[in-house]
Amino acid sequence: MKRDIAQLGAKVLRQTATSVEDVGSIDTSQLIEDLRSSLASTQGVGLAAPQIGISKQLIVVASRPTSRYPKAPFMEPTIMINPRFINRSDAKEKDWEGCLSIPGIRALVPRYVNISVQYTNEQGLHVELELDGFIARVFQHEYDHLIGKVFLDRVESNIDLFSETEYLKLIEVAV
Repeated sequence: MKRDIAQLGAKVLRQTATSVEDVGSIDTSQLIEDLRSSLASTQGVGLAAPQIGISKQLIVVASRPTSRYPKAPFMEPTIMINPRFINRSDAKEKDWEGCLSIPGIRALVPRYVNISVQYTNEQGLHVELELDGFIARVFQHEYDHLIGKVFLDRVESNIDLFSETEYLKLIEVAV
């Protein structure tokens, strides 16, 4: 079922999400379906359970070219339950981010370029994965939602904040 996206100011976006204890439960399966259908109705490339009002450690990373991210690489939607970092590169890079929970705003956000992560997939299997570039950025953005942070918390300076309108002008010139 498609759910409404929680907007900045909603308490659930500032809470630390709790672990998913029973990966195979009906509730978890329904949450996964709700995340998928909620994301599919947007131009987003990832979504976290807190963004649909459920404070659980579950995200979907679904990189694909969209009007919001025209240069995004394609990745099959990947459900990540109780995700964790294993390792992070020393190198960070600033790049554009937006958020379905904070419409109308874009920012240059520093993120680790390469990361190693672990999570449980929807079949209950333990997975370790190396991520880099844009997909690593998406993971870090969604993971932040699980620890009560939003991308604005990572911005180094207010000068890195842009309206969506100005951002779109900038990427039109770059494309």
